[in-house]
Amino acid sequence: MSQSTAQHRAEAPKALRVSIMTVSDTRTLETDESGALIAQYLESAGHTVVDRVIVPDDPERMRPILLSWSQKGDVDAALLTGGTGITSRDQTFETVSALLTKPMPGYGELFRMLSYAEIGPATILSRAVGGLMGQMLVFVMPGSKAAVRLAMEKILAPELPHFVREVRKR
Repeated sequence: MSQSTAQHRAEAPKALRVSIMTVSDTRTLETDESGALIAQYLESAGHTVVDRVIVPDDPERMRPILLSWSQKGDVDAALLTGGTGITSRDQTFETVSALLTKPMPGYGELFRMLSYAEIGPATILSRAVGGLMGQMLVFVMPGSKAAVRLAMEKILAPELPHFVREVRKR
């Protein structure tokens, strides 16, 4: 790790405010294992989950919640799980992509690279995407617990504070 990366991580905020959205037509808060897993990772790292919702895979339902979170100014990041496949119902990628003011293509690229080691070429079916909506970071991961574990352990849990530090820089 470079000295500047280590310095950036050391200067990063220790506690973040994060909202979680599970995109699903069938899950409830009681059956949403992927959303619960995201919350566990965040809370064990000392972050606060400010909101957790389950939303059907419908842009008209997702969009207002994401816009509300980004406009409030009290959410550092929104983490979404679900709706990233290629079925006709999967619309999370399109919905989030249309709202990003600064895409971070490296997130999806890195997620798929790491996922390839676990599931092989089927990783092409994942449309993980991330970036900024104004000053709020947004990261979308597939709905499976394995995908959430991969994204949280290998990318988001270690780097989310660093990303927020960069967003806050003037």
